[in-house]
Amino acid sequence: MMWRVALPLATAFAVSLLALAPITRAADAVNPEADKKAFQKFFTDKFPKVKFDDFVNGPYSMNEDLHKQWEEKEQFPPYEFSLEAGKEMFSKPFKNGKSYEDCFPNKGIGIRQNYPYFDEKEGKVVTLELALNRCREANGEAPFSYVKDEMAALTAYMAYTSRGKPMDIKIPSDPRALEAYEKGKEYFYTRRGQLNFSCATCHVQSPGERIRAEILAPALGILNAMPIYRSEWSGMGTTSRRFTTCNSQIRGVPLSPQDDEYRNVEYYLSYVSNGLPISGPGARP
Repeated sequence: MMWRVALPLATAFAVSLLALAPITRAADAVNPEADKKAFQKFFTDKFPKVKFDDFVNGPYSMNEDLHKQWEEKEQFPPYEFSLEAGKEMFSKPFKNGKSYEDCFPNKGIGIRQNYPYFDEKEGKVVTLELALNRCREANGEAPFSYVKDEMAALTAYMAYTSRGKPMDIKIPSDPRALEAYEKGKEYFYTRRGQLNFSCATCHVQSPGERIRAEILAPALGILNAMPIYRSEWSGMGTTSRRFTTCNSQIRGVPLSPQDDEYRNVEYYLSYVSNGLPISGPGARP
């Protein structure tokens, strides 16, 4: 069955994207700061009644009734079981006696807002999910699946310790970092799959609209709430799971979780949401 979604006029969307995607092209240089300002202005202009920090609540920021639903859900959050499991897993030592605390700055507490980051030695973007598995492997433990419960629980706990802290992604003055950022931006706006959708089709063009029973979230702040509990999953999902699911839903071929392109698009989306608070773990319909 094809999706049915009420979309704004194509011309209006084209004008919207002219305010976002081509900024760096016009100057023939990558300018993340200009991108971020245009990106955030686009959404604050589009939804003038939404408080800036509320964009991290996704579809629940779109109107008063939905916001009330979010407040009610937060009284008995469906992700609580995962949060507790993640805290227990995080504190449990590895077989060699070390733990996740030994792999991260500040013992892994209150650092979610700094991920992903660009590793200048490796020359690639490192996400929190990737860093957790590298920690496990460095200590003789098998890596977790990037789309299953264990990774979602760990990232839920680490996000929770950073709640309220503003996203603070850095892009060093390194041509490789700028290239990774630009590739992430390009992936976000490129159409793919049998439905010929891009990430922006849903999350820039149509936030607040419905696809079947789902209300589309704005791209601004969308990763600040990760990982999330989704009713359609009946469980928690990581950023990796969300990316691969989106590709499948548009009848495209998903990349492998933590593929370079997925990490680059996470880098782009996180950077343009700098300043918005970490709100994860979150819950969505």
